[in-house]
Amino acid sequence: MSENHALDLSTNDGRCTRERGPMNEPRFPVDGDRLRQDIERNAQFGTVATEDGRGRTVLPGTTPNQQARESLVDQLILADLTVDTDAVGNITGTWLPEGCNPEAAPVAVGSHLDSVPNGGIFDGPLGVYAGLEAVRALQDADVSPTRPIQVVCFTGEEGTRFADGVLGSSVAAGLLDTDVALELSDGSETLREALQDIGFHGESRLDATDWHAWLELHIEQSERLEQLDVSAGVVTTITGTTRLHGTIEGTAEHSGSTSMTDRTDALAAASELILALEQAAQDAAEPAGTAVATIGELSVDPGVVNVVPGQVEFSADIRDVDQAVIDRLVDRVNAKLKTLEADRGVETTLECSYDVPPVDMAPTCRNALHDAGDVLGIETVDVHSGAGHDTMQIATATDAGLLFAPSRGGHSHNPLEWTDWWDCAAATEVLTEALYSLATGEADT
Repeated sequence: MSENHALDLSTNDGRCTRERGPMNEPRFPVDGDRLRQDIERNAQFGTVATEDGRGRTVLPGTTPNQQARESLVDQLILADLTVDTDAVGNITGTWLPEGCNPEAAPVAVGSHLDSVPNGGIFDGPLGVYAGLEAVRALQDADVSPTRPIQVVCFTGEEGTRFADGVLGSSVAAGLLDTDVALELSDGSETLREALQDIGFHGESRLDATDWHAWLELHIEQSERLEQLDVSAGVVTTITGTTRLHGTIEGTAEHSGSTSMTDRTDALAAASELILALEQAAQDAAEPAGTAVATIGELSVDPGVVNVVPGQVEFSADIRDVDQAVIDRLVDRVNAKLKTLEADRGVETTLECSYDVPPVDMAPTCRNALHDAGDVLGIETVDVHSGAGHDTMQIATATDAGLLFAPSRGGHSHNPLEWTDWWDCAAATEVLTEALYSLATGEADT
């Protein structure tokens, strides 16, 4: 095995606690040190001070995002990939190896580089740079797939600016019009203006329907793989997500002079709604369901200690792999609001701002990932994704697959997010083998 192969990684700032089990000699050994260096380099952009872990804040169209993008472009060029940027800032590096058919539909691989505020260093970048490392491993092995391979970085997956999420992949999948996307605003500037400011407002539109298949490697953001002591999870279904925004109108009154029986307390009503939705989701998740529901955003007016709350604005996030369960939970919210109107005298509104149905991953891609694990002697297991990913949009346009690497303690979207370096490399080995299989037609046989 190569001396710089991922298995040789033995130190990672005291974080490496797992030991790799036996595996087969890979056809296309990835360079684990090179992958680590890529992720470490990217972690410098938007870094935030933290007592524990490693954090970064990289919002779309900001200076840290520009730095991360420019660094990626440099690495793509160094790997002899042709780089293009579309109108919404999606970056594509295309590898046309000698002997491939340049007219064949490419196989694409990648993820995103943006982060949530004070997020971790692996969410997104692992998938982008694992895709690049897969191409470099194939180049090092001197093989020539019959299809082109494209490494892709999507714009605005996290939904921290301009949109609720999966912005660039929605455009690529044809689910969001390019001109509409470019006019999205964060209140101070549009996406078009932000991309122009950082030099990544390109031309035309990356079209995912042109791809033969798509693969994404991502950290799991859960503890299942860690608990199973498995390095790779093949996603069966990406959860659907519905986001609701509503208001509860009561009456703001003096907290000292208004008796308890004369109050129309909007916050007390909201607390009933929160508990009702929590219970409904718990019931839906029994005995082995996957439903979750969260009211994680409240705005209370006037929001002072000596005034009965007169209005509450709230946001709810509902997810499951079964659309019927999501619909039932939304119905529960509507029904509870009607009950609150009757019982508490409040007035309510409710609207849906984001509604993405569950998406099944393509059997061809799932099989290619499982087969890759078998070839390498790396155990893979079926899991579902409770988080949304760019892949759920791309799956509406072409065959798509999603692979997970373990997350230490399930932490994500915070500086404690961590995936051991050899787990990163092991999952990248699986990704590389599957990518080659899809790009040569082996997965079709």
